[in-house]
Amino acid sequence: MPSIRLGIVGKGGVGKTTVAGLIARAYVEQGQRVVAIDTDSNPNLGLSLGLTLAETEEVPVLPRSIIVGSGGSTTADRLIAEYGRETPAGPTLLSAIRVAEAGAGCTCGGHATVRGMLADALSDVDVVLVDMEAGLEHLSRSGGTLAYADVLLVVCEPTRKSVLTATRTSALADELGIPVTLAVGNKAQSAEDADFFADTLNDNGLSLAAVLPFDPQIAAADRGGADEDAVSPAALTAAVEQILAAVADTRAAVG
Repeated sequence: MPSIRLGIVGKGGVGKTTVAGLIARAYVEQGQRVVAIDTDSNPNLGLSLGLTLAETEEVPVLPRSIIVGSGGSTTADRLIAEYGRETPAGPTLLSAIRVAEAGAGCTCGGHATVRGMLADALSDVDVVLVDMEAGLEHLSRSGGTLAYADVLLVVCEPTRKSVLTATRTSALADELGIPVTLAVGNKAQSAEDADFFADTLNDNGLSLAAVLPFDPQIAAADRGGADEDAVSPAALTAAVEQILAAVADTRAAVG
């Protein structure tokens, strides 16, 4: 499988980080080496990858402003070696942004570092997955944080506002030149929810990769601090596998 740079985005509250963790785990289970980058200013991806809260808090944050790539002072490989932390789920976790004090200033440097890492050639990384902060701001930044992503996955819940955010995201991704944007429906509790995703996303020109069912065990695991993957039902696992297949198919189609 050729290397892939994958961005996970979506409206706040749609379950984006949980979905990102499940996808990262699935790629590891396929035998891929995965680097997962948490770009949320309130980072929690480590929890979805099996780290404790204390271990997640101890992951060092990437330098706020650093040039990555040819001619730069460092490379993505060096940053991964120095700042990456292995997780129980398998992916190597990087923390790009953390707001730990009031009045600390903008997070522009962290976004620039992530953009540089995606542009830099990662010789031995199969999948670089970026879990973005909620909203659209990361796509509007100068150059675009995810400008070098191969595929953008927009996570939605079954509400019109969530689909509207996905539609706006897709338009910005097209402007940045991201080759593939796919929607992922999440928290479906009925056939009507699944139909809503299919109908509304199709009406707005978005391809639906898969629909993930709502599962109360996932929410319960999160509240109790347990490993979310340990309670993943078969239907959820199958939906994640559909996402990976859709990513592979669309990448092959666009060359």
